[in-house]
Formats: sequence, C-alpha cells, structure tokens
Amino acid sequence: MADGGGGARAVRLRVASRRRLRDFQNLRGKDVKPGQFWDVVVITAADGSQELAFQEQIASKLQRKELPLGVRYHVFADPAGPKIGNGGSTLLALRRLEELYEDKLDSFTVLFIHAGGYSQRLPSASALGKIFTALPLGDPVYQMLELKLAMYIDFPAHMKPGVLVTCADDIELYCVGEVEAVCFDRPGFTALAHPSPLSIGTTHGVFVLEPGEVGDQELECKTCRRFLHKPSVAAMQAAGAVCRARRGSPAIGSGGDTAEVGEADSVYTDSVYYFDRLTARRLLAILGEIGTVGCEIDAYGDFLQALGPGATADYTRDTANVSQQEARLVEIRQKIFSSLRGTPLNLAVLNNSKFYHLGTTGEYLYHLTADARLRTELGLLSDPCGIGHLRPDGQGRVPCIIESLLEKGCEVAPGSVIEYSRLGAGTRVGADSIVSGCRLAENSTVPPGTFLHSLSVEMAGGAGFATVMFGTGDDLKLTAPSLSETHRLRLLGTDFREAVGRLGLTVSEQLFSGGGRAPPSLWTARIFPAPRASFEDSVTAVLEMFAAVRGESPPRLADGEQYLSIEEILQHKDVINMLRFRQQLTEEISQKKQAGKE
Repeated sequence: MADGGGGARAVRLRVASRRRLRDFQNLRGKDVKPGQFWDVVVITAADGSQELAFQEQIASKLQRKELPLGVRYHVFADPAGPKIGNGGSTLLALRRLEELYEDKLDSFTVLFIHAGGYSQRLPSASALGKIFTALPLGDPVYQMLELKLAMYIDFPAHMKPGVLVTCADDIELYCVGEVEAVCFDRPGFTALAHPSPLSIGTTHGVFVLEPGEVGDQELECKTCRRFLHKPSVAAMQAAGAVCRARRGSPAIGSGGDTAEVGEADSVYTDSVYYFDRLTARRLLAILGEIGTVGCEIDAYGDFLQALGPGATADYTRDTANVSQQEARLVEIRQKIFSSLRGTPLNLAVLNNSKFYHLGTTGEYLYHLTADARLRTELGLLSDPCGIGHLRPDGQGRVPCIIESLLEKGCEVAPGSVIEYSRLGAGTRVGADSIVSGCRLAENSTVPPGTFLHSLSVEMAGGAGFATVMFGTGDDLKLTAPSLSETHRLRLLGTDFREAVGRLGLTVSEQLFSGGGRAPPSLWTARIFPAPRASFEDSVTAVLEMFAAVRGESPPRLADGEQYLSIEEILQHKDVINMLRFRQQLTEEISQKKQAGKE
C-alpha cells in the first residue's frame, strides 16, 4: 500500500477514536438504555485493602456522575494467600457473578478489567490502582477506567451474552469500515488481533492463523490454529505465525517503539478477548474440579494456549513465565487444557489498530510527553489545567500537567509528568521525572529522572504523610539473590550498597521489610523517613536526604529516625485522605478555569 494509504488509515483511526470518546462523554452521568452499554463491569483487585480503595473511587465517580449510570459495577478481591494471577481472578469473578445473578447472566454483557497487583513498575499507581491512573484528557479528567470504557463503547451492541476480558494498563485503538463492526457473537473465544513486529511478539501472545492470505481490509474475521505465549522468534517461525505485513499497517508499540510495519515479517498479537456463556460454564466447571486455586494462572497463556486445532499440552509443563511456581500448577493447567481443548478461538483481525501499554514509568513518560501519535489520536493535552506557559523541547517532548496547581515561577522540564500535585512558587522539576500526589514547598528542586510520590498514611502515631523517591529508570521488581549481592540493585541509578552508604544506612537484614522471607529489592528497602505531619515536610525530608545519594550533600539522618519501605508505607495508606486531596485540587482547578472565563 502506498504511503498515502497509510496516512488515510491514520486519519480514520484518529476519527474513530475521537468519535468513541464523544459517544462515551455523552453517556457520562446518564442512565443507559438496555444494550447501549455494559450490563456489568467487574474490576478485580489484589486483596481486601485494594478492593476497598477501588470501591471508594467507583462510588465517588458515580456520585460526581463521571460514569454511565444504571450499570452494575463490582470490585472483586483475590483471596488471601498465594498469588492466583488474572486467570485465577477470572475464575473466581465468574463464580461471584453466578452467585449474585444466576440465570440473569444468560442475557448480560459483562466486562472484566483485571486491575489487581501493586504496580511496582509504575508505583504512582500502587496505592489507588492502575485503572485509576489519570490521563490528560476529558472534562472531568479521564482515568484509565473511563478511557477503556470509551474505547469499548461499540462492543456491547454487537456482543452476545458473555464476558470481555481486558487488563488495566493498556489502550486499544482501532478503526473498521463504516458499515462494519467488531462482533463477539461466535461460540467459544473471540480475540482482537493486532499486526506487530516480531520483537513485540516475544513479549505478548501471538496467534497462528489458519493458512490463507490475510487481506487488506481494516477488519477481517479469521480462525486461529494455535496461540503462542511470549514465544521466541524461532518458535514463531516454526509454528507458522510469521506473515508478510502490508506497508502502512500500524503496529503495536511499547515504551516508544510504536512503528509502522513496512514490507517486513510480522505477527498478530493479543490484547482483549471474549468468551460466551457456554464457555463461562466450562470455566466454572474447571473451578469446581480444582476447588481452591492456590497458584498463579494466566488468563491468556493458560486459557488461550488450550484453544484451536493446533493446541498441544506442552505448555502445561513450561513454568518459565511464572513468578511463583506452585506444585499444583501443572495439574491445574492440564485440567484447563483437557476442558477447553477443541474450543474455537476466533479472531477479529484489526489491520488498522494500535495497542499502547502504560504499565511502566518509561512507557508512561513516553506516551504522555513524547508520543505525538497517541496525542493526536486521542487529543491528549499537555496542559489540561490551563497553565499556559509550557513549551516543548527540540525533540517534540512536552511537560504534562494533570490535575495539578503550579504557583508563580514554577518550571517543569519537557518529558516530565506532574499529576495530582501542588507545586510551590519557584519550584523546578527536571526532565524525565514523575511527581505524583505531592505538595512541594516554595523553591523546591526535583532533579531530572526522579520519581517522587507522596501518600497519606494512618499509623500507630496518627495520620501523616510519607514520600518515596526513586529514579524513573530504577527497577523496583528486581531482586538480589542475597544481602551480599545487593550491589546489583540500583537506587537513583547508583549501586544500591553505595547509595545507602551515602545515606548513612547499613545493608543488613533489618534494612528490608521482607524480614528474610523474600529476597532484597527496592520495594522492600527501608530507606524512606517516617511519616511527617505535613505534605511539604514529607517531601522536603526525602529531597534533602536523597541529595546525599547524588553526592550533593552529606546525609541528614535524625537520631532515632524510623525508616520504612514503600511496601510498608502502602500497608498503612489512607485512601480516603488521598482521594480528598485529589478532589480539593480538582475543585480549585475548576474554580480557576471558571474565573478565567469571566
């Protein structure tokens, strides 16, 4: 296809995406008609604490009329104990719905959003959830929840009763012909399939299509012979998953590598999938057989790999992509394979589509400050608060300010995101930084590449505020095999042992909140000062202390100071107070906007 065709497709994708946003905006705060929207929306949570946090935010949104009304919104928490994965969450959520609605489900369209987990790769979402990550879009401002509901707004009208499964930290944009629609009306599973480079296929699910040439239409209905989960390039080639892409077909992207697929090898990768009521009953029967889940089941790898005529049971013994290996995992996988084998896996091949992932600090910063395509497709604003003096740099990056107030003389460098924060006069934020939920004193300085996040907490000593600080490139999930090997960790880009030494702390078992039960990591490192009585004091204490890591000052450790890890701080989070602070900011921003119009 000529470049002009690719440009026309890009325009159609933008028009389709913005039309869906308008349609959703028209439903916010209004009672929906039957078939106009989802009958049930389920958000899964990691535990009871996260469940309460999610429920509180849903209730607040409904009260402020930010969501469609007349929909059954639920939050279901995973049980205490071993991690059960989004597959386990799917099974338990199905059972909860059966208990609540019984035969009514035979006429319901249901959306499952898997939002559990503590977002260690984007810790600004750890306390309140990835699905409630704010975006520079909409009025009232959209969070990921509203955006996902908007992008799926066409689905319920073309869907037989059943369940659509998605995750909390990705965005799917697509365009189809004027008289076409993505339909979820075939038996078994139906998945969206996106054209992608082979490099992206290695980190996603890959569909092996039945033989036959893929056409040039924006939407094609195909059947899948086999599903591969995070395969190697060699495995994709051996399975026959690789096909020729047409010039100008948009490809999946992650962390800045969204690109147009040219005349090169490509594959079709996964995102969202649907299953019908009969399949839901099969899944419930599996749960009945296994009883307690007790191990990590993947809603993509463990369910979809059982589907299609080319499926084999080989994957049931492969635990390479499992974070926690449990003795029953192989047994449960084999039950899933046996029950689902022969179930059709249908594909809605979306040749004019995009898939964006915002689950890491790098992806979050790139897509909100530097990705001109996503900004154009959705109409993202770098300055939705109307500050008015933000400028891009020579690389096209912009600062992104979301639901925040900046006092006179503040400077935010391009490539940085400020969300739900108040910056005192004269504050300077360096490039490639994230400032979330903070209140900074006058003339504060946030160095480049800094992640700064404040949380309201309730501890034995009373209410207060705790602030954490990392480098935006630090890996909070990385673990060291032992205390002697903690030099493998990086804090603000510095060798961890050297960094804590500069802070005046000593590497020992007591430095980590895991208590020796888990390997050392930045997530469990007790390196943050105890909560302070005020927002500003909490942020200032961390900024002053961590200046020592960069060699700018000696450590300022108070005698008898208690230090906490982000893991411990989250255990004491005060969700109500954090939401109250956000709402106060939103109301003040609204008042300033209104005053500017008068």
